[in-house]
Amino acid sequence: MYTNHSVTSSEARSNDRLAWLDNLRIALTALVVIHHAAQAYGPADWWYVEGQPRERALGTLSAVDGSFFMSLFFFVSAVFVPGSYARRGSWPYLRGRLIRLGIPVVVGALTIVPGLMYAYYVHYRGYAPISFPRYFTDVYLGLGEEPADWTGPSWPDLQFGHLWFIQNLLAYSVLYVLCRKAGRFVRRAGRERAARVPGHVALLWLTAGIAVATFLVRLRYPLDEWVPVLDFLQVEPARVPQYAAFFTLGVFAHRRGWLERFDARTGWVWLSGGLAGVALLFAVGSDADCFGPGGFDGPSALWAAYDSALCVALCVGLLTLFREAVTYRTRLSGELAADSYAVYIVHLPLVVIAQYCLADRGLSAVGAWTLVCVLVVPAAFLLAAGLRRLPGFQRVL
Repeated sequence: MYTNHSVTSSEARSNDRLAWLDNLRIALTALVVIHHAAQAYGPADWWYVEGQPRERALGTLSAVDGSFFMSLFFFVSAVFVPGSYARRGSWPYLRGRLIRLGIPVVVGALTIVPGLMYAYYVHYRGYAPISFPRYFTDVYLGLGEEPADWTGPSWPDLQFGHLWFIQNLLAYSVLYVLCRKAGRFVRRAGRERAARVPGHVALLWLTAGIAVATFLVRLRYPLDEWVPVLDFLQVEPARVPQYAAFFTLGVFAHRRGWLERFDARTGWVWLSGGLAGVALLFAVGSDADCFGPGGFDGPSALWAAYDSALCVALCVGLLTLFREAVTYRTRLSGELAADSYAVYIVHLPLVVIAQYCLADRGLSAVGAWTLVCVLVVPAAFLLAAGLRRLPGFQRVL
């Protein structure tokens, strides 16, 4: 299916590039499922399932994941933006983005997320039971009166849950089109600097820049505080410097050939540093007093710097690792890559259902998390594969 012995050398290189990026996307998608599986058993964040056993190491795992994996998702997504824009033009490109990104956000916000929030309402709010239709209109959409003792995290319950990434990716895509239409200077400047490939010094400056911006944003918006932009876009400002930087870098990486030309030796050094930083964080614990979520204090400054350093090191290191060592393409890997986007959309209900089913069964936090991962990762890919084959779904998923 994926082998053609008559392809040209340039086509072969293109296929190899797509293969390792697809493999990286598969790994990141599985990591998203693993990360959400840990949310009930590790970090102190709000989650759809409460009262479960906790394990400190799973909280640290969540912090490590949060430091880099969505930034890397933005980077990988942005790599394909310039090519798609060039092939289709601005308005067809935007129309395609609205179909592929906008439809899942709207449909998910009206089906997947209210189902999850209703389960939370029934189990943990402490109010008298109500039917799902009444919950959807009065509480989720906020058409009813807000209870005086409402416990949040916000009113109404309407939110976009894990679909925030798709929302933000759509917003960045729109901004990209606006920037492309703003003038030709940026394109000329990009061509003039096309020979430059980031090295250690550039990556250190990138880390410092992201760390400073992250610290400044977190003076007002600490980690895990979400805000509605224009009453629609769900944003965690504390991580916007990382996400915006890596989306921009993904665009530049495509236009300047960084993916092919980046020095592997540099990448291996940063990967080693990132793994050392992960090991140290597991030894200390992400909940240590020396780290803070935000504010004008030493712990918050330290975590902004450490978080940003992990972000750059692991993103650069994993890109290098997959480009150099995970370049295979098989029928299975092609199917998994095609299913990855749908997995991201549909996996969360499976995770939460599994966590509810395992509650009060005497399992340790690590045991429950492991079982959720083993059950849900393959189930999510199977469900995604089935949905993609339904009439009309493949255009969106």
